[in-house]
Amino acid sequence: MSMRGKVRVLGVAAFVAVGRASAAPAQTAAVRSTPKGWNYEIHNGQRVPKGSRVTNPDGSWREEQRQGNCVTVKEMSKAGEYKESRQCNPTSPH
Repeated sequence: MSMRGKVRVLGVAAFVAVGRASAAPAQTAAVRSTPKGWNYEIHNGQRVPKGSRVTNPDGSWREEQRQGNCVTVKEMSKAGEYKESRQCNPTSPH
């Protein structure tokens, strides 16, 4: 094998090693949970809202989202009317 061929092989091997080393942190980043205060979690690389949304057959829905001692309720009627309310309870155990 010529000197040029050996340099190419070493270069490719170094490139592959660097690629594998940089891919490892990216894989572990998806496993970590999202910080507090964010309104979604990551499952299988996809954003999933933290709230519990219930959708009715007529297309209306209701979602409750907890953040600390506060609860945010979001509602959409079948006519498309959106309503959002927030209530905070300082003595709540949540």
